[in-house]
Amino acid sequence: MKLVSAIIKPFKLQEVRESLVSAGIEGLTISEVKGYGRQKGHTEMYRGAEYSVDTLPKIRLDILIVDENLDHVTDVLLKSAATGKIGDGKIFVTTIDDVIRIRTGETGSEAI
Repeated sequence: MKLVSAIIKPFKLQEVRESLVSAGIEGLTISEVKGYGRQKGHTEMYRGAEYSVDTLPKIRLDILIVDENLDHVTDVLLKSAATGKIGDGKIFVTTIDDVIRIRTGETGSEAI
């Protein structure tokens, strides 16, 4: 099993979510996060004063999948989240040893 974590721009969330649902992904976790990479934040104006914003709002998606779906899920994420500009985000893939569904006690791929 794999845990695919994707950091994307907030305005791409709906498009990415719809693409994942169309691709047959049944569940995901969505978190609002802040951070920066090469973008390094930006400057804004507030009441005539310019100030620096060091972290940018992003969305983190966590998707637990069986190994066979990894290429399909990453392709969907790459196509639906991309804008072609700096700050599009990243995809992280982590190996998961086990999953246990709390309600039923099911383990492994049955718990997904």
